This record gives sequence, C-alpha cells and structure tokens, in this order.
Amino acid sequence: MVLELGQRFVDAGHELSLVGGPVRDLFLGRTSPDLDFTTDATPDQTVALIKKWADNYWEIGRAFGTIGMRKSGFQIEITTYRAEAYDPDSRKPAVAFGNSLTDDLLRRDFTINAMALRLPSLELVDPFGGVRDLHASILATPGAPEASFSDDPLRMMRAARFAAQLGITVHGDVRAAMSRMAERITMISAERVREELVKLICAAHPGPAWICSWTPGWPTSCCLKSPRCASNRTNTTATRMCTSTRSRSWSRPPPSKRMPTALCPARTLCCGSQR
Repeated sequence: MVLELGQRFVDAGHELSLVGGPVRDLFLGRTSPDLDFTTDATPDQTVALIKKWADNYWEIGRAFGTIGMRKSGFQIEITTYRAEAYDPDSRKPAVAFGNSLTDDLLRRDFTINAMALRLPSLELVDPFGGVRDLHASILATPGAPEASFSDDPLRMMRAARFAAQLGITVHGDVRAAMSRMAERITMISAERVREELVKLICAAHPGPAWICSWTPGWPTSCCLKSPRCASNRTNTTATRMCTSTRSRSWSRPPPSKRMPTALCPARTLCCGSQR
C-alpha cells in the first residue's frame, strides 16, 4: 500500500517520503497506526493524486500544506515540504512551502524524528544522524536547540516525554537550552501542556529525575514515575487516565535487538503484513 502510494507520486513527477515518527518506530520495532508523509507536491496536486485512490480524504490541514486520508485501515497525512518561520512571541508558524526534503527535515524537533524513507525506493535519508543518535540512545536536535525551542517551546516538553517513553538520554546541549528557555513554556496553551504531561506520566520508563528541577514552575505530577519522587505519587486525573494503558506500554528491547537494518523494518511496513 505504501509503495503503491509512492509510485503514484513518482509517476506524476513528484517526490514522496515516509517521515518522522513512523521511520523512527521502524528502527525500534514498533508499528505506527498513523503514517506521515512529506512531498514536493502542492496540496492541490496531492488531492488530485489521491482522491480516487484513498478510501476517503479530508482537507482540514490544507492551510498548513497537509492533506489527510484513510486507506486500508491506516490514517495517512501528506504534507508539502515546509520552511516555517515563527514569531518569537508566538507558537503559531507562518507557513511557507519549500522544495527540499533536507530543509524540511531540518525544521523537525529531534534528529531521531528527522529521518525519511524515500518511496518507492526505500532509500533512507538521514542528514542529521538520527540513526546514530537512536543507536546511542541520545536525544539531540537537527540544528541549534535554542533555535528549535525558540520556534516551538512545546519541544522542550516533548524532549522530557521522549526521555521517559524511550528511556533515552537528553543531550547536554539540549538540557542546557531547556534550562535557559524554560519560561517560554508559558506561551503554550494549558491544553497542550496537559496533553504532554499525560503522555509523560504514562510513559513506559521512569521519568528522569532531572525533570523535577528543570523549572520551578514544573508540576510535581510530572515526576510521578521518577524514583526520586515516589513520595509525590497522588491520585491525579492524569494518573487515572493512564492506568488502563500501562499494561500495553512498550518495553524497550535490549540494544542487540533494537537496531535492525534499514530495509528490514521498512519492508515489514511496506511489503509485509501491513500491506
């Protein structure tokens, strides 16, 4: 199914790549229920290519270059290459479409999410060392962390969440930037903060203890699973929400089994049982 979609774009003279979290999860042996793609095609060109192929599609994200669809039980989003510019006093991006896959990957939050698989060739595109950092269990940004967090302060909370979800270490430069720029989190809506806190608390691994002292304004509930903060364990709404999901939490495999080759996990998704 994925290869077929890629071939449709290539036949029409466009590029299409699986990108971000789904690519990271392939290396971790996980299957993503939602698939994210990026392309040089405009939203209008994307709609023309998929409207008769998809089971159904929607254009809610068209202003941001994103066309959504459902095919064979998968939810798919295809986004035109972007080059975003943020107002320093706002999280809302001024969207400008780009024409380079590498530039599109540079704007992403972390190197482990800045990888792509070109379709249908399954060529891995990893200009910022995502595979290297994933193998070393390090969370780093494609560019300067200060620039990344200035563009989108929510990424600092995502760093804490990924550290807990994947059991990885946040790079020292990233942690230093988080400490210096923590106050920018006040720009984020309470709903988005709550969403990230719930994901952090429900993580499969204990949250790293440094999160507790990251910022004085950080709620103690974020540390409910940290060994140093067991005394803070309370019956919060977030805790109740994730109780039913903990039994399904993914356990990180040992390093020797965590890094299959690029083609094997890709073929599991593109050519195997998920076809």
